[in-house]
Amino acid sequence: MTHLFSSRQSALLCAFAVSAMLCLSLSACGRRGDPSPPGPAADVTYPQIYPAP
Repeated sequence: MTHLFSSRQSALLCAFAVSAMLCLSLSACGRRGDPSPPGPAADVTYPQIYPAP
């Protein structure tokens, strides 16, 4: 049976794969900013006062 990678190469490949997965998963955690309602500011009715129940 022939091996495609030596044990050092497979360890480096595994370390690279783990670091790539970590970088990609952490890059998804960024915030773009506070959400803003769509439309012009004059037409936005939020927040508004709701009647008491």
